[in-house]
Amino acid sequence: MCMNISEDDPYNYDYDYKTDCDQDPSPELPDGAMVLPVLYYVLFCLSLLGNTTVLWVLLRCMKLKTMTDICLLNLALSDLILAVSLPLWAYNSQNLASCKLITGVYQLGFYGGTFFVTLMSVDRYLAIVHAVAAMRARSLRYGIAAGITVWVISVIMAIPQITFASLEINTDDNSSQCQPLYPDDTQQFWKMLRNFSENTVGLFVCLPIMIFCYVKILVVLSKSRNSKKNRAVKLIFTIVCVFVVCWVPYNVTVFLQTLQLFGILDTCEASKTINSAMGFAEIIALSHCCVNPVIYAFIGEKFRKSLGRVLARYFCWSHQSSTFSLRDTTEKETSNTPVRSDY
Repeated sequence: MCMNISEDDPYNYDYDYKTDCDQDPSPELPDGAMVLPVLYYVLFCLSLLGNTTVLWVLLRCMKLKTMTDICLLNLALSDLILAVSLPLWAYNSQNLASCKLITGVYQLGFYGGTFFVTLMSVDRYLAIVHAVAAMRARSLRYGIAAGITVWVISVIMAIPQITFASLEINTDDNSSQCQPLYPDDTQQFWKMLRNFSENTVGLFVCLPIMIFCYVKILVVLSKSRNSKKNRAVKLIFTIVCVFVVCWVPYNVTVFLQTLQLFGILDTCEASKTINSAMGFAEIIALSHCCVNPVIYAFIGEKFRKSLGRVLARYFCWSHQSSTFSLRDTTEKETSNTPVRSDY
């Protein structure tokens, strides 16, 4: 395959489908050795600002009382883990231990973030569609148990990439490159397993679950006379659209690379096209860790009120009621109102 991704790219998988392709520079990312690290640092800074703010407010003010709080905490933590790996990739590993560490951090954040977005969707589904029946299932204890389960699954799915992460030495300039190095006799299997795992999580499992949950939520909201219904519908639409825009292009591109492993689309022109598409899809996918705090925290009424109180307390900022005019009528998890304060 005509892969030409920068050595600083965390998705830099050495497919090597067609060695007879001309290795032309990527037309979309000229001087990628400079562009990609800059983009990684920008995404890192934005994600660091947003997710640390979410963690700070959750731990200092909201006190983690519900399953929703636990989901939001873990989502911010997984996004932060993913973001932390980006400047490390841009810096480029110089030893095997750091290569495996960076790979593990990235994979953990990648899978954890996707799983926790899905868990947030299920939590919202239970809170709105089965508000009364699901009160016990949405307790703090079950939230902690679900969070631990997600992290364990994420670690298990990250283990193969950590195991095969290796340093490849470029004899021309004596530089090193961190990428997976699979055994020759099972190389095809591990490549397909890696692609299949990413597609299964992002495209075939999590996305359908999200769509199912939010369709059911919209059905309930359409029958509600609650004054917050329109705002809730808009937020749900935003959540689904952002996830689709960020992750579907990447997962589709990974799926096309899998077809190349089976000998389909195995032409030089197709390889160049998929390679170019992957360059954009990667950046769009990584940007999701910056958008999550805005969607799940800052737009949420309950979080905004808590943030306002924290800012008023520590920075003497004016916390006027007009800024947060929406009434916090459903902070108690015992409410069976279909439109929750989280929206």
